[in-house]
Amino acid sequence: MSTAVPRPQNDPPRTGPLAGLRVVELSMYVAAPVCGLLLGDLGAEVIKVERLPEGDDVRQMSPPEMRGEAASFLVLNRGKRGVAIDAKQPDGLRALKRLCAGADVLIENFRPGTLERLGLGYEALRAENPGLIYASVSGFGLTGPEAQRPGLDLIAQAFTGLMSITGEGPGRPPVKVGAPVTDTTAGMLLALGVVAAHAHKLRTGQGQRVETSLIEAGIMHTVLQSAMTLATGVSPGPLGSAHPLGAPYQAFACADGWIVIGAQSDGLFRRAMRALDEEAGIGADPHWATSALRIADRPALIAALEPVFARLTRADCLARLDAAGVPCGPVHSVGEMLEHPQTRARNMVVEVAHPDGGAPVPALGCPLKFSATPAVPRGPAPRLGEDTAAVLREAGLDTATLERLREQGIIRMPEAVA
Repeated sequence: MSTAVPRPQNDPPRTGPLAGLRVVELSMYVAAPVCGLLLGDLGAEVIKVERLPEGDDVRQMSPPEMRGEAASFLVLNRGKRGVAIDAKQPDGLRALKRLCAGADVLIENFRPGTLERLGLGYEALRAENPGLIYASVSGFGLTGPEAQRPGLDLIAQAFTGLMSITGEGPGRPPVKVGAPVTDTTAGMLLALGVVAAHAHKLRTGQGQRVETSLIEAGIMHTVLQSAMTLATGVSPGPLGSAHPLGAPYQAFACADGWIVIGAQSDGLFRRAMRALDEEAGIGADPHWATSALRIADRPALIAALEPVFARLTRADCLARLDAAGVPCGPVHSVGEMLEHPQTRARNMVVEVAHPDGGAPVPALGCPLKFSATPAVPRGPAPRLGEDTAAVLREAGLDTATLERLREQGIIRMPEAVA
């Protein structure tokens, strides 16, 4: 008899623009799960397949935890169905292949060649499922001299030059962007690729392979710096929060906190100076009259501006700049951002049920908004193997087979099959 607490049965109907799409996610860490998270928010049914015995490594990335679960896993994998299979065992591999045979999309982020060695590569699976969209994300891509190198966000940020343009200034140690930007961007790019491949399939009936990588995601973030380097042959360096093509466009310390200001054009600069300090005369100084002059002598400009900001409170400074129509904003902590009324108004913080019942847990919402097919948060991240029995039954395995696989440790289910 089962002793597990039933999962809450409050998932809303799948009504998003990708409703009806079945996605099998063979994933760990961040990039591929971000892709699955987005597709799930858009209505797809996402089945997360985890290895045995540990599951996704993100399950062990704690603290912090929410309700005894790794917070990162809960946020990255909400709304997915959970299956746990040992695909290194022949019977487990056969079960996984049956699951893939009924999928519209497969997402994976294993090192190139790993799934091919298991018989789960694109060519093998499309022989049984010609319409399959096989979506891969890797560290360095499937081709090229570095294709077999393992990739992490830190490595990709270093490789793509992001760390060389991040930091306080020349001569300082390289700094990574605090957020895993190549991981999350690669997941978003892969989701875009899946949607484009799905549009092609709707027209032609043909599936295909689509892939991206952490380094390509990182390269996309260097678009301005790459343009500068391609034009001049000189690689730019770090500027702190400043912008290489305009000034002032950066963070400044007020009397009680930090703000950012975007007054890089000549008109915005003069309006900002009139709003902040009419007596200093900085805005009327011919030495700062044009963007080119301000960029050429940026250190002196910043030194002149810092006292202007330092004698004003953050609220006063922002109010003056807002009234003058100058782009500006506060530098928030993550906690301040999550609690801000604008974040909440955009439904970027949602609450989802926890698998064991009780109070819901917070998670991030969907960044895409649709007028006709709104994205709907779909409930909690699955416990390890939570939906194995139901999903494999749908793939055609009978109760006796499921129970045998469970007893042999080839699959994991929360309870014996009734």
